[in-house]
Amino acid sequence: MLSVSNLSVQFGKRVLFDEVNVSFTPGNCYGVIGANGAGKSTFLKIISGKQEANSGSVHLEPGKRLSVLEQNHNACDAFTVLDTVLRGNQKLYEVKSEMDALYAKEDFSDADGDRVGVLQGIFEEMDGWNADSDAAALLSNLEIAEKLHHTLMSELDGKQKVRVLLAQALFGNPDVLIMDEPTNDLDYDTIMWLEQFLAQYDNTVIVVSHDRHFLDAVCTHISDIDFGKINHYSGNYTFWYESSQLAARQRAQQNKKSEEKKKELQEFIARFSANVAKSKQATSRKKMIEKLDIEEIKPSSRRYPAIIFDQEREAGDQILNIENLSSSIDGEVLFKDLHLNLAKGDKVIVYAKDTRAVAAFYDILMGETTADSGRFDWGITTSQAYLPVDHESFFEDAVSLVDWLRQYAKTEEEREEVFLRGFLGKMLFSGEEALKKSNVLSGGEKVRCMLSKMMMERANVLLLNEPTNHLDLESITAFNNSLKNFKGTLLCSTSDHAFSQTLGNRIIELTPHGIIDRHTTFDEYMTDPKIKELRLKLLAQS
Repeated sequence: MLSVSNLSVQFGKRVLFDEVNVSFTPGNCYGVIGANGAGKSTFLKIISGKQEANSGSVHLEPGKRLSVLEQNHNACDAFTVLDTVLRGNQKLYEVKSEMDALYAKEDFSDADGDRVGVLQGIFEEMDGWNADSDAAALLSNLEIAEKLHHTLMSELDGKQKVRVLLAQALFGNPDVLIMDEPTNDLDYDTIMWLEQFLAQYDNTVIVVSHDRHFLDAVCTHISDIDFGKINHYSGNYTFWYESSQLAARQRAQQNKKSEEKKKELQEFIARFSANVAKSKQATSRKKMIEKLDIEEIKPSSRRYPAIIFDQEREAGDQILNIENLSSSIDGEVLFKDLHLNLAKGDKVIVYAKDTRAVAAFYDILMGETTADSGRFDWGITTSQAYLPVDHESFFEDAVSLVDWLRQYAKTEEEREEVFLRGFLGKMLFSGEEALKKSNVLSGGEKVRCMLSKMMMERANVLLLNEPTNHLDLESITAFNNSLKNFKGTLLCSTSDHAFSQTLGNRIIELTPHGIIDRHTTFDEYMTDPKIKELRLKLLAQS
C-alpha cells in the first residue's frame, strides 16, 4: 500500500534517518514513536509529500488516496464548514465544484451539458451524491451542530476548528490516513468516538500521539524511531513499553542463561496476549501479539527521567474542606455550589468541559485569585505543590538551570552546585545542559524544571493542571509511574486518559449548575449510564 525505500534525511551534520526501508499495509494502525527530536513529525511530512527527503523515495499504490489531518487550524478559514470537510477528498470536491459552476452558468451550452454528463458519471462512481450527508454525519458525531455547517471556518473557535479538520481527514474513507497528534484539543467524549471509529477502520492509519491510552486503543503496531531507523513492532504502546523494559533488564542480567531469558519472554507474551484477549481495546481483534516472534523484542535506547515525589511530612486526616465555592468570568458562571471534603490519600481527577473552570478552581485553592462566594480551608498539616497549565512567568529571567533550581532549595546542602547538578541530571539535564538559560527552554524542558521544583518542595498535596502538556512519552510514562507511587493526596486535571484512569479513585466534574462527585475510576465514571444522564442534564442547562 505505502512503502518507503532508502529514505535518508539530514540537517547539517545531524542525521535523522539513515537508509530507512519500511512499509505500511492495509488494516493496520501504526503508532510512530520516538524521543523528542527523533523526527516523528518530519517523517509524516515526508510520506504525505509536504517535505522532501535528502534521498530515497515514498511509493503509494496507484489509485489509492492519502489524507492528512491538517495542523494549520486557520488553513480553511475562507471556506464553509461543510466545504472544508468535502475538501478532504480533493478530487471529489473539484468535480462537485466544476458541476456547480456549470449549472450556475446563464448561457448553459450543449458542450456544458456533455461535460456535466461526464462529471456526473465520475461523481457517481465516487459516491458523490451522498457526500453532503456523509460529511454532515461526521460533523454531528464530532459535536459540530448542523446550524454551523454553512458557517465560515473563520467564525469557529479553536476547538471547533480541530473537530472540523478531523472530519476533513476522515471524510471519504481514505486508503491511508496520516494523523499528527489527533487528540490535541479534543475532549474525552470526542477522543472516545475517534478511538471507536479507528478501531473499525479497515484501511491504513499512521499516527503520532503522546496519548498512551489512544495508542493502546487503536494501534496494531508501534513504529519506533531509534538510531536513525524505523522498526515495526506488533502490538500496542503498552506492550512495546513493557517488552522493551523486560529486554533491557535481561540485557543487564549477564549471568542469566539464554534459555531462561527465552522462557521469561514467552511467558510475558502469553500473559499479555491473555490480557488483550479479555480487554475491550481495539487491538484484541487484530490478534497480532500471539504471532509475535520473540526475536522482535529489543531493548530501547530511551532515557526516562527519575521523577520521585517524597513528602517532607505525612499529612493528618484533615486535608481540604470547601463550602459553597463559586466562580465566574465577566458574569459567566464557571462553577457554583461546590462543597467538598478531601480525605487523606484521595487521588481526585478534576474534570470540566470548560477548561477555564478548572484553572479558576486551582487558582482559588492556591490563593492566586478569589472566589465569588464560599470558603475553603486547608488542613494545618498539609503543604501544597502546584503545576499550573501556564507556567511561563517562572522562566522570565535569564539564569542558568542550576541557579533557577537553587531558589527552591530548602537546606544548605540542596543549595550546593553538586547536589543541584545531580538533581538536574536525573531530570535529563546533564553536563552543560544544566547551565542552559531558563528563558530559552523548550516547553517540555520547562515542565521538567517545574517537576524538579515540585520534587524539592516535598509537599504532601499535589495539584496538577494538564501536567503532560509538552512532555514526550518517556517523561509522561515516568511521571505517571511516580504519581502511582505517591503516598500523599492528589488533585489532577488532564487530557491524558491513561493518567486519569490509572491515578484517579475519585472524580469531580465542575459545571455551571453544580458539581458531580463520585468515588470511582475515570472509565467507570465516563461510561456509567446514570452518571452520563446526570452529566447531560447539567450540561443541557448551560
